[in-house]
Amino acid sequence: MYETVLLPTDGSETAASAVDHAIDAADRHDGTVHLLYVADARVANAAPGLAMGEIKTKLESEGERATAELADRVENADLDTVTEIREGIPDDEILKYVDDVDADLVVMGSTGKTVQERERVGSVTDSLVRKAGIPVVSVPGN
Repeated sequence: MYETVLLPTDGSETAASAVDHAIDAADRHDGTVHLLYVADARVANAAPGLAMGEIKTKLESEGERATAELADRVENADLDTVTEIREGIPDDEILKYVDDVDADLVVMGSTGKTVQERERVGSVTDSLVRKAGIPVVSVPGN
């Protein structure tokens, strides 16, 4: 049923708290966990005075760190994992990735990294629940 489980991450603790749920779902169905980090293009465009290349490099490094930490946890559970880093608008890129890999389930944190997102259901999570066309599990932070 859930052979391809997608876990989008923004590097937040809330996103990291969702990994156990993704592992559980994939393990029950001998599935693969896909870890996706989207470097938000809006962040790069909203940082005047900083070189675009410098911002992109920082975002990519953050994505590599975030996906590597979660990949270690998935691999320690003896599950296959795929990591991907993309650039764009997070909800759009996540929806594209769902289609690209024919994901069966999305498991993600209920809120994102920013203060504004922690005060309400994350806008990316909300968008995916409405648009993904597959089950989306929203996991609250600790």
